[in-house]
Amino acid sequence: MRKKYKTLKPLIYVFLAILILSCDNDEVFKREQYKNVFALISGSDNVSTKFHELGTESVGYIAASLGGTTPTTKPIVVNLIEDPSLIDTYNQINFDVDISKYVRPLPASKYDIEDYQFTIPAGEISGRLPIHIRPDGLSPDSSYFIPLRVSTYSSYEINPEKSYILYRVRTKNYWAQADGNTIYNMRAKLRQDGSNFELQLPGTKIMHPISEREVRIMVGNETYSSSVSVFNKASIILRIEDDNKVTILPYKDVEILQINGNADYPNTFSIVDDGFKTYKTFLLHYYFRMAGIVYEMKEELRLEFDEDEETRL
Repeated sequence: MRKKYKTLKPLIYVFLAILILSCDNDEVFKREQYKNVFALISGSDNVSTKFHELGTESVGYIAASLGGTTPTTKPIVVNLIEDPSLIDTYNQINFDVDISKYVRPLPASKYDIEDYQFTIPAGEISGRLPIHIRPDGLSPDSSYFIPLRVSTYSSYEINPEKSYILYRVRTKNYWAQADGNTIYNMRAKLRQDGSNFELQLPGTKIMHPISEREVRIMVGNETYSSSVSVFNKASIILRIEDDNKVTILPYKDVEILQINGNADYPNTFSIVDDGFKTYKTFLLHYYFRMAGIVYEMKEELRLEFDEDEETRL
């Protein structure tokens, strides 16, 4: 019997050690679970992207969220500062020596931050700081950042990994957003000058906002590229007038001549509802010159959209 007890003794010690360790881990977990920690809300790389409407000043927000299972009893007063080094670090990590892809600081004339301080009130889990943005004149081909870092806070704790934020400003208007993801379906007819043959062109076109009532697309069936030299050479502007008539203009270097009077392609914008879906629709007609050859282009561009959803956005 004594021998059996001796055999069990080490097992009892192991069990007690595991029990004590488990209790310690439980206590640590409970302390962590109840801890109040706040963080600036952002996506990957601490970037928060907001689209701002061209033609008007609008307000965006830097938001903070508080974690923890017990309500706070004191307000958290947070002070932010602008830190340009955050942009330098972002560019180096993401683009290395490819300077053409570098993001830019948003010009000071394009925004106002009236107060760099905001508060998460006691007992609440969020707070935010407003930024007034004036996006007119910003290029749809560039990313613009406002780099902000928490400098001080009055109580509790901050998540060090979410203690800074890169607020990215992108532009939009009614017809497009400046992220390269506004893609219209195209049905077009292309004819070389002097020929009677029309080439049928199904495809897509990426549309970018330029101003409150202007967008940019590639001319004819030219392939889109984010390269400045490409879209400077082969893109056009569609200016949508108040009566939804469209004026077609060169963006930079392309030669173009708008053709009016065609009933099927009257150079207009409209909302088309086919009974099942709703589309933003352009009907365009123009001549353009490429590599010394003149072409005639008739095109329909359509983008399916949900009017109620867009109103909510």
